Amino acid sequence: MHDKTLTELAAGLAAGEFSSRELTESLLARIERLDGDLNSFITVTPEQALAAADAADAARARGEAGPLTGLPLALKDIFCTTGVRTSAGSKMLDNFVAPYDATVVEKLQAAGTVSLGKTNMDEFAMGSSNENSFYGPVKNPWDGAAVPGGSSGGSAAAVAAGLVPAAMGTDTGGSIRQPAAFCGITGLKPTYGRVSRYGIIAYASSLDQAGPMARTAADCAHLLGAIAGHDLRDSTSVARGVPDYTAELEAPLSGLKIGLPKEYFGEGLDPDVERAVREAIRVYESLGATVREVSLPHTHYAIPAYYVIAPAEASSNLARYDGVRFGHRCDAPADLTDLYKRSRAEGFGEEVQRRILMGTHTLSEGFFDAYYKKAQQVRRLIRQDFLDAFDEVDVLMGPASPTPAFDLGAKKDPVSMYLQDIYTIAINLAGIPGISVPAGIVGGRPAEGRPVGLQILGTHFAEARLLNVAHQFQQATDWHLRRPALAEESL
Repeated sequence: MHDKTLTELAAGLAAGEFSSRELTESLLARIERLDGDLNSFITVTPEQALAAADAADAARARGEAGPLTGLPLALKDIFCTTGVRTSAGSKMLDNFVAPYDATVVEKLQAAGTVSLGKTNMDEFAMGSSNENSFYGPVKNPWDGAAVPGGSSGGSAAAVAAGLVPAAMGTDTGGSIRQPAAFCGITGLKPTYGRVSRYGIIAYASSLDQAGPMARTAADCAHLLGAIAGHDLRDSTSVARGVPDYTAELEAPLSGLKIGLPKEYFGEGLDPDVERAVREAIRVYESLGATVREVSLPHTHYAIPAYYVIAPAEASSNLARYDGVRFGHRCDAPADLTDLYKRSRAEGFGEEVQRRILMGTHTLSEGFFDAYYKKAQQVRRLIRQDFLDAFDEVDVLMGPASPTPAFDLGAKKDPVSMYLQDIYTIAINLAGIPGISVPAGIVGGRPAEGRPVGLQILGTHFAEARLLNVAHQFQQATDWHLRRPALAEESL
């Protein structure tokens, strides 16, 4: 059962081929067997999962099952989940058991899904490799020497390895799309405000957005329909109706206008990645789409603007972790100042400390106008670049990452790591949706290579169009069906 997509598993449950409990038991056994080396989970919750599976089977027996009832998934360990450790990958929250559910968790529970546990991640979602986790790095199922991407690396690896058919991630600067690309799965970052942020441990509040990660665009369409919608508990949640994201999946692509941002095909792009992306775009031409080059002229400002805005917001959001109310507290503090200093120094990892310090400096007197205000002005220009492009084309396409998955430990300095998100960060600054779909395997024979992700971008609230465009590509290719050798292992 581990080799089936979420949609296929839903059909099997509806047909009575297996029960939710049987499916859940099978996947829990698989996690126990395979995840010791992969390290994609921080916390596995078998008791809660089996109870939810039994409840789903009972609902199905009563004729009350919905499309997602009884389907297993995993949650990035950044979503507050009642009675379950919610760590954000940090020592700071290693002892934190959430007393409430995030809205995304509530909605998934209401849909009848079964959570198997919480997945590994870069600490407080700050990273592009999942090497910043307090619980150790996650390995890429395609190649144990490679990173899975970050910060939602545990979710991506768990789906790619067949430990779960789907998982939830969050994306602040590419943290769904980049690991989806590295692990050969599909990952969607919705429009900012489309999915409630309530109960998601904050990194950068004007950039964070939750989204689904699964094998296919069709799977993501089902999940987005379950988690999207207005939430009064999140002031940035948009009061806008939720469409049926599955309704347009089969719409033909004849007449689709695709824009290729010239800034996404320049210096720094791995030739093998570019070749795979351009071959994917030729598939779209064969499906009736037209392609033209466009420009996003302020793209080169995206990384510096992001690394002013995001750390500034992080320094504010993470100020609450002070050793007093919850989270890590140092032993035997001499006084209140010592409590603050040592608790934060012990609880936060190196990268989180670096970003807090950058953000605090940016917001300090004399620097706010020079850095933070200026970065917000640049952000407006970046957003306008996308709006101008969408006046000419329906979607934009390019690589999700400049390289395939790199080796664990290969990126020693922060800047080289930050540059991994060069094609994803601007999307968060603009608030538009983006999806990464598998589009090739490079670096050797297919069974030995590393995946490439094609990134597809749309204007605000164009998720249905993006999912349709991605689904039609997956109907014409089989890259999303390719699986690492680890995923082919059966119990």
